[in-house]
Amino acid sequence: MGKSRSLHEWRFSPKEAVELQERLRPKVIARGAVRPLRWIAGVDVAYKDGGARARAAVVVCRWPEMEVLEERVAEEPVRFPYVPGLLSFREAPAALAALSKLSHPIDCLLVDGQGRAHPRRFGLACHLGLWTGRPTIGCAKSRLYGRVSSPGPEKGSREPLVDADGEVLGSAVTTRDRCKPLYVSVGHRVSLEEAVEIVLACCRRTKHPEPLRLADRLSKA
Repeated sequence: MGKSRSLHEWRFSPKEAVELQERLRPKVIARGAVRPLRWIAGVDVAYKDGGARARAAVVVCRWPEMEVLEERVAEEPVRFPYVPGLLSFREAPAALAALSKLSHPIDCLLVDGQGRAHPRRFGLACHLGLWTGRPTIGCAKSRLYGRVSSPGPEKGSREPLVDADGEVLGSAVTTRDRCKPLYVSVGHRVSLEEAVEIVLACCRRTKHPEPLRLADRLSKA
């Protein structure tokens, strides 16, 4: 994929990180369709050495076959404390390092984390989307913010995730029959409807989208 654009340095206090999220939020584009969609990547981050280091893995797959085309790993020291809502300041440096190693282009990026389903509408998927400039989708295993009803038990069932004012932040989506839902939200340059359809199409062997399942396994290897 090559070197991403540089938005900022990474040395922030938690207060400064929140202020940066507020400044960057208006830059997120919450619309669009991924055309053409030929290559899709998943990125996930695990921790080692007692949480002192972040190990990011990215896997590129051919669409729609989900054939693996490239895998890359990068490690970075963790320089930011754990603060709910500020995960990107812990994980994005390692994720960007792994993405920068890709030689294969990508048309869409799946992120194991929140996009706009975030108190400031700026989760990890939004942060990575702005850095890379690629259509980016947040796909999280748990809900960080907002309220939602449980979707039906059949694959493809979905319910809107909304804030206190009724603004739609994402969707709770059943991606495999009779499994707990995943929480899908826009990261950058894609509509929520498109994001949900892409995530569903990527779920083959398990409830998790194949590029993210493979990236999760590689990050923990």
